Amino acid sequence: MAAEVFVGIDVARASLEIATRPSGDRWQVGNDTTGISALVAQLRAVKPVLIVLEATGGLEMAVLAALGSVGLPVVAVNPRQVRDFAKAVGKLAKTDALDAQVLAHFAEAVRPVVRPLPDAATQELSALVTRRRQLVEMLTAEENRRKTALSAIRGDIQEHIAWLRKRLHGVDRELSQAIRSSSLWREQEDVLRSVPGIGPVVSATLLADLPELGTLGRKQIAALVGLAPLNRDSGTLRGKRTIWGGRATVRAALYMGALVGSRYNPVLRAVYTRLVAAGKTKKLALTACMHKLLTILNAMLKYRTTWAPATP
Repeated sequence: MAAEVFVGIDVARASLEIATRPSGDRWQVGNDTTGISALVAQLRAVKPVLIVLEATGGLEMAVLAALGSVGLPVVAVNPRQVRDFAKAVGKLAKTDALDAQVLAHFAEAVRPVVRPLPDAATQELSALVTRRRQLVEMLTAEENRRKTALSAIRGDIQEHIAWLRKRLHGVDRELSQAIRSSSLWREQEDVLRSVPGIGPVVSATLLADLPELGTLGRKQIAALVGLAPLNRDSGTLRGKRTIWGGRATVRAALYMGALVGSRYNPVLRAVYTRLVAAGKTKKLALTACMHKLLTILNAMLKYRTTWAPATP
């Protein structure tokens, strides 16, 4: 019986470092069309059980798409999770070749779940959502600078603020057009937007950065986003449950939805009011509202049902 093969790929701007387990084979290809094509052919011949690479802010998308498009079992994982694993197994040194070996070992030991690869349209929507967030951050920074700027540069800052606002309006328009151009997204957006507290930015973020919404169970989706409470117990000590990890952009969007929903959504308002009255902090109450909101949205998309306010 042939041994199961696990592959780790360390992604750099110019090259891809590949390692396999249990054979220990290693090689390198260019992170370009020629190199990726060669890698696809090599890995199809190997028939690995799992291929793991790190999410590196976009550098991994070309190889991830190429491998996923031919049916190879590939998954991009959180770099922090891999570094924690490396420390746990005593791999403290860090080079591209060593990182590839650690990723292969991680694939073999942890076996992260392979999730559906976002299609090109979803990736474009995600890019627009990311760009919108960048524009908002730049706009906030420039507005803060204007408050203390000397007259010599205040005009230049004001001109840049005007441009950023105009571009932000343009990206919002592009986001709306992208969502409304897809019948599936249009249906999903209508479901999401029917919930009090969910606006266009929150719905676009969920569609772009959480394509699994509506396909997983409530515990799975909460863990994926990073809203599942984690134990902090040791012996007889019972520590506070905390949330950790997951998708920060989705949590930020859900926070805004929960913040608005705690005032205008009757279900979330009831949760928030009950917890605050019980002596919980406002931050904890809002986190509970985020978890509740995510559970509601997941069920609504799963069953394609719009928001139905409770009858008095």
